[in-house]
Amino acid sequence: MTKPRIIELLSPAKNADTAIAAITHGADAVYIGPSNFGARASAGNSLDDIARAVDFAHSYDARVYATVNTILFDNELRDAERLIRDLYRINVDALIVQDMGILRLDIPPIALHASTQCDTRTPEKARFLEEVGFSQVVLARELSVDEIREVRKATTVPLECFIHGALCVSYSGRCHASCALRGRSANRGECAQLCRLPYNLTDRHSNTLFEQKHLLSLRDFNQADRLEALLDAGASSLKIEGRLKDIPYVKNVTAYYNSLLNDICERHPERYQRRAVGKVHLNFKPDVAKSFNRGFTHYFFDGRDAAKRMSSPDTPKSIGEPLGKVKSVRGNSIIVDTKKDVANGDGIIFFNHKGSLSGFRANSVSGKAITPFEKVTVAPGTMLYRNFDKVFNDTLVDGKSAVRSIDVAIRCWKVDGGIATEITDERGTNAVVRHDIDLQPAKSDQQEARLKVFSKLGSTPYHLRSLILGDTADVFIPASTLTTIRRDAVEALVRATKLRHHYDFRRQENKDATYTSATLTYADNVANHLARQFYADHGVKHIEEAMETCNNPKTGDILMTTRFCLRREYGRCLRTPEGQKWQSDLMLTSGNISMSVEFDCRNCQMLLRHM
Repeated sequence: MTKPRIIELLSPAKNADTAIAAITHGADAVYIGPSNFGARASAGNSLDDIARAVDFAHSYDARVYATVNTILFDNELRDAERLIRDLYRINVDALIVQDMGILRLDIPPIALHASTQCDTRTPEKARFLEEVGFSQVVLARELSVDEIREVRKATTVPLECFIHGALCVSYSGRCHASCALRGRSANRGECAQLCRLPYNLTDRHSNTLFEQKHLLSLRDFNQADRLEALLDAGASSLKIEGRLKDIPYVKNVTAYYNSLLNDICERHPERYQRRAVGKVHLNFKPDVAKSFNRGFTHYFFDGRDAAKRMSSPDTPKSIGEPLGKVKSVRGNSIIVDTKKDVANGDGIIFFNHKGSLSGFRANSVSGKAITPFEKVTVAPGTMLYRNFDKVFNDTLVDGKSAVRSIDVAIRCWKVDGGIATEITDERGTNAVVRHDIDLQPAKSDQQEARLKVFSKLGSTPYHLRSLILGDTADVFIPASTLTTIRRDAVEALVRATKLRHHYDFRRQENKDATYTSATLTYADNVANHLARQFYADHGVKHIEEAMETCNNPKTGDILMTTRFCLRREYGRCLRTPEGQKWQSDLMLTSGNISMSVEFDCRNCQMLLRHM
């Protein structure tokens, strides 16, 4: 009989506290950045903090992945090597990496995951990464369900797919706009977020097609109603984007997807099993519309032809949830047609008659009448959105928003000179402790007294499911001794759980594996001699330096390669009659930024070039 496939909900962690919150709210694994080389320069963590996250995670058989996914310069290789050794020493489960030079460092056999920055779009690329030693491969967000299925057919290692959060408009690892135009490399963790700026789109005759619109700013990914299809296609690790997000965001989104995955596993226990152990008990109802979002999209999951509007051209800021339309304005109060409860302190936004974003904070609420802190001008019929729900957020800020507990059974029996106690968790991990006790006959039933003491597991990961006293039922044991037995049993089980924690190790590299291309350009991000050596070892004949090392972007260099296409987004595809309404030579400008727009219709993608 085939074993169920292990699946994991992988949540982001800005720091150790966020990692702990994510696991408490249902994550099977978290990814966190160390002090250096983590692709988010503002989200680095000390080894002690990461070790704290690891210690908590492993109590639930959850995992911690460290992001070492920037490209490295030659003078950084030894520091990266030392960092990786330290991460291995504190029992991090795997590294998420982009730079192939890491495979030529002298490092321990820690498991390697191929980062989204590796730009894995094809079965051939995924298979190569598996052959050279990666234990898990992150696929490009742009892939359709059919493309994911084809990658699955070509590989055996777990596939990691994004399911929620911000979308980069460019293929990850293929965006050089920030580096070329601002001197801040996205591949070095310093993205300047140029895709979120307002742009003018003009043609070669200087006709303005769009003015000051956020044309490259995509909505947020939301695969909540596609999870089962994604699992069926072969994904095993389901990833939430957001390593800079705050704790309330991570709690809410993690809890939301945890509930959905639990439902799938309960319906298909023969097919799927969650990686971590423990049941999550929530004190709130998760709702991803209440956390930061720019509106939602399935992106290309259903295929290019099925794709609907993907961008959020009016604002790159959070829209939140629809609240209702303005019925009327009475003095300083705005009367809203809504079925939702609004509270003092709620953040409310709307688009004014110019299409610009405006908003206010609710100062007081009486029924459907909202009075802002400051007077605002809003017309009847305007749609309002709530992008900050104070009551909901206060619940998430509360440290008691969730409890994750592992059911345990305790069994006692007499031994020579004392008592033995066995504690077993819901997956069968167990520990036995023995205590020397002068056994005295009890004068009353002991079940209730033992239950009272053994149930006090509040500061531990455990919840007592059953207690069997066996032949000790007629023995009196003082409460203080029972407390010692409980503490020792719990500590023994925690140790046993961590000892049985399964680690993946780095796979053996197939030295005969051939890379998918014999030529690499600056877009392939080769920034050190070890990465060049790696690719040469695998058949690459010509290797250009990364843009970050030559620091000399040229006119015509491709700064972004995107599956997202402005023509398709606005009904001007060149393969349709409507496409002729736009000239072929288009340009995006924002302040001193200028990029030419090229449409590669053969590959159905858009190229933005340096001007």
